[in-house]
Amino acid sequence: MSARPAIRGILFDKDGTLLDYQASWAPINLRAGRLAAQGDAALEEHLLVLAGVDPATGFSTSDGLLAAGNTREVAQAWHSAGSPFPIAELTLRLDALFQAGVADVVPVCDLGALFAGLSGRGLALGIASSDSEAAVAATAERFGIAGRLDFLCGYDSGHGAKPEPGMVEGFCRATGLPVDAVAVIGDSAHDMHMAAVAGAGLRIAVLTGAGSAETLRPLSHLLLPSIAELEQALFD
Repeated sequence: MSARPAIRGILFDKDGTLLDYQASWAPINLRAGRLAAQGDAALEEHLLVLAGVDPATGFSTSDGLLAAGNTREVAQAWHSAGSPFPIAELTLRLDALFQAGVADVVPVCDLGALFAGLSGRGLALGIASSDSEAAVAATAERFGIAGRLDFLCGYDSGHGAKPEPGMVEGFCRATGLPVDAVAVIGDSAHDMHMAAVAGAGLRIAVLTGAGSAETLRPLSHLLLPSIAELEQALFD
């Protein structure tokens, strides 16, 4: 970009952006596969591979279904592939598992310090995730950043799902900011496409999720190793 817009608000993705995706979600992914397969080992492996997850490690491929999709999308795909649970029940069970996993997730950096610094600069802050709103809220509470947030949403908050623009639009409504004054930060193509369709002023990609530099660089204005470098990149 020739000139960086004046950013007054930042909308963060959660998993892979605030949280180290593979360190946090590899064991949770494996538990999700076991739950959905209900004891069928062959089906469990099939479901995990379908969702872009290595069944041996739990690591997710770039923009795989468990990395980039929401719980309802995962439940629909796994039900179609043979999970014995009805879609609605599987969605509820997976959301409960994912919310319980908040206790074990690994932050990318000191989130409390980062959010305090950004808030101190007068920036509006929000989180937009493909996880449930309850899991987003639980994560914010666990890391002491809930009081710094002007907005948070999940796939079930009524703003639509990524890569649709609704989450960005919801952030703008909540903060009163024009969309070109908003930076969207994420680790997946879904995040960057959401930001682009919404018209966000700045698209920032990070490499702490399942996405790669090769896939994210063409979609972003700025590519960072992690959000630990965010303040320096924006303000130095």
